[in-house]
Amino acid sequence: MKALILVGGFGTRLRPLTLSFPKPLVDFANKPMILHQIEALKEVGVTEVVLAINYRPEVMINFLKDFEDKLGITITCSQETEPLGTAGPLALARDKLADGSGEPFFVLNSDVISEYPFAELIKFHKSHGGEATIMVTKVDEPSKYGVVVMEEATGRVERFVEKPKIFVGNKINAGIYLLNPSVLDRIELRPTSIEKEVFPQIAADQQLYAMVLPGFWMDVGQPRDYITGLRLYLDSLRKKSAARLAAGAHVVGNVLVHESAKIGEGCLIGPDVAIGPGCVVEDGVRLSRCTVMRGVRIKKHACISNSIIGWHSTVGQWARIENMTILGEDVHVCDEVYSNGGVVLPHKEIKSSILKPEIVIE
Repeated sequence: MKALILVGGFGTRLRPLTLSFPKPLVDFANKPMILHQIEALKEVGVTEVVLAINYRPEVMINFLKDFEDKLGITITCSQETEPLGTAGPLALARDKLADGSGEPFFVLNSDVISEYPFAELIKFHKSHGGEATIMVTKVDEPSKYGVVVMEEATGRVERFVEKPKIFVGNKINAGIYLLNPSVLDRIELRPTSIEKEVFPQIAADQQLYAMVLPGFWMDVGQPRDYITGLRLYLDSLRKKSAARLAAGAHVVGNVLVHESAKIGEGCLIGPDVAIGPGCVVEDGVRLSRCTVMRGVRIKKHACISNSIIGWHSTVGQWARIENMTILGEDVHVCDEVYSNGGVVLPHKEIKSSILKPEIVIE
């Protein structure tokens, strides 16, 4: 089987992290986002993954070469010269996806984190015999999304309602699809939307089915959702393989610590924290609801909550970092500095406090 991952463009919503790496390579729970997806695809027998990308493909390919060998899976790029939306890339990669076998292929949005129940998806797709299956997830506030209206008993999709004013349902497109090769005949090579143009047409032909995604779902393409996604991911990890989470007197709730990270005395870490490879957390540090990426040093008695600390940054002694502060790569926060929602571009030194949420360029 094959899979296409829609990588797309610049990842502006996750800047300043995406100034250093393309968004799918930004770490989530101690490994690049896209790797969570590729590993899950490999588990259900996918042998080739195509990345639809219009931005810095060479960085992606060089990076993923290592994983090709480790995972034993072929990873190729399909590069757009102009943005083609969410359906155009399928037409562009047509020759890679339709190999004459008639096997369905996966399409995923690269920002989506979930438990990826691909085996169940394949089973459901084969059982209903339709042309396409989309995964849907239940949300509390459907009015912000496009809602999928479906027949409960069979899962057949009747129609889509964009940002409904009155309640029509609470299931939204989760960005995970399994499509028969015939779907490619419905897509032209031009900028076009799979959600707004292609799926409604398949639904009108009564060939589109939806499966409700079990477990958690999050689009982690922006900082607040990234932090929420980490909480949901760690909750799920607790249920599935709790042994991978840290334990000890200094740990509260779910905490993921890379084996090469060093943690000092008298720290309090958690809940919902990921600490990456090579990090050094000195004595008396307090961390909660945050991600600390590879090579970061956090000095004594610093306190970090609801924030993302980018690669190889340092946080000074007694510093306090909170309220969705995001430090880009190689940012150095001096001792006793306070950051309230600062968004700091890479390679900066922060000598004075950031008292209200703002972007720090200078």
